[in-house]
Amino acid sequence: MLDWVKDAKSHEEDPIFGFNPNAVTRSETVEINAPSKIVWDILTDLPRYNEWNPFCIRAVSSLKMGEPIEMTLINYATAGGPTVPNLEYICGFEPERLLSWEFPNLDFWPYPARRDQVIESTGSKTCRYYSTDAFLGANGIHVFRFAGPWIKRAFDDSAQALKVRAEAIFATEDVTDRG
Repeated sequence: MLDWVKDAKSHEEDPIFGFNPNAVTRSETVEINAPSKIVWDILTDLPRYNEWNPFCIRAVSSLKMGEPIEMTLINYATAGGPTVPNLEYICGFEPERLLSWEFPNLDFWPYPARRDQVIESTGSKTCRYYSTDAFLGANGIHVFRFAGPWIKRAFDDSAQALKVRAEAIFATEDVTDRG
């Protein structure tokens, strides 16, 4: 369980930002044959997202807490239809462990959410990765029911692509280190 979830109010206690465990999309967990540092470096190298990420093809941010992250997403809801601009805010930054951003509650779009990308070191040369999207507040369950399936596909595709990229980079570095 992520730290922020332990302290979160329920969606009944807080109908705007409350957490509902039934309104969370989670990617598959991928085992990566590369150190967590390599995975972290890929996740934080935003200008190169278009080289590997099939869902988020553009990301711009300072990655400082509270600062915006501007993204261009492939619309998985329409099977790769037009791209979608997305603006969220950095809310978690723990090197080699966690990168998170959140969508605020807005009067004209009352659907707050939080995306967490989690890296767990499993050895000096291995780690695992998964991603979650928690749809918050009383409206969260409706967003989850509508968007959860296609967001899961997007997150699963991204997790697999991250694994491929990290392992390729590590294989090149490992060969160079031995050479």
